[in-house]
Amino acid sequence: MIDAATPGDAAVLIAPRVRSRARGDRLFWGLLRTVALGFVALVLALVAALTVEAFPAIVRFGWRFPFTTTWDPVAESFGALPFIYGTLVSSFLALLLAVPLGIGAAVYLAELAPARLRSPIVFLIELLAAIPSVVYGLWGIFVLAPWLRSWVEPALGSAFGFLPLFKGPAYGVGMLAAGLVLAVMIVPFIATVGREVLLAVPNHQREAALALGATRWETTRIAVLRYGRSGLIGAVLLGLGRALGETMAVTMVIGNRPEIAISLFAPGYTMASVLANEFTEATSDLYLSALVEIGLLLFAVTVIVNALARLLVWSVGGTVKTVRE
Repeated sequence: MIDAATPGDAAVLIAPRVRSRARGDRLFWGLLRTVALGFVALVLALVAALTVEAFPAIVRFGWRFPFTTTWDPVAESFGALPFIYGTLVSSFLALLLAVPLGIGAAVYLAELAPARLRSPIVFLIELLAAIPSVVYGLWGIFVLAPWLRSWVEPALGSAFGFLPLFKGPAYGVGMLAAGLVLAVMIVPFIATVGREVLLAVPNHQREAALALGATRWETTRIAVLRYGRSGLIGAVLLGLGRALGETMAVTMVIGNRPEIAISLFAPGYTMASVLANEFTEATSDLYLSALVEIGLLLFAVTVIVNALARLLVWSVGGTVKTVRE
């Protein structure tokens, strides 16, 4: 006859397994913490390397560098304001054009599109996101720029020439072309992420609005868009981050002239474009250091924009949560 195990014997048998699981949890936690801290270390190392390489230009030009418009490698006089201006204007112009298209496509695919059309349209939108940027640049040079020069810019000039934005000769290449190419490139990101956000909205939100007598559009506007507002803002800012760092497509259509012009028809320059064009041509240490400082400024602009975006998403998300409660 086998005696029943006492509580003390059971505790002796269970204790090694508990300790083993505890060691595994600690090991897993430590591994994940190491990976997370590795990303922090990578960012800090990137900033440190850029700062060291840009230090001669930082010492030479100081705080004047981001606010100076002169870019003269021969005289070794450098200022980054035209590149900052071109980066911000082209990116926000792209957002102005892409946000209505991207959000509209997301709403249509998530709420209104027939089931037989959703998969093909989603596939085509995702295919746009997979096209290399140099292909967009070639399309911009051979298709978009001639079309803008021959048709769009003359029409805008004749209709809205009294505005500074639409004055000047029609070159085809310029800020308007760069904004259009960037808009085409970021629409897939906004539409795809926005669609996933809207699909994640619980169905009881829609059912409650319909039960109260709301129309299809009112249900979408009140119950769906308002619920997913923070996610949609995140999708838009993801597109903005993509636009800020785009290099080849913008370089091929923006005109690459380091000047500040109010007109959208005029050529411009971006921080990413000047790095792509002139980094291999830097003939002096100060010239190279100035280019690295532009890279550091691009990193800073990206961090600032993403930080503001995160604050905006948090504030909107907190407002939506309060409204739901």
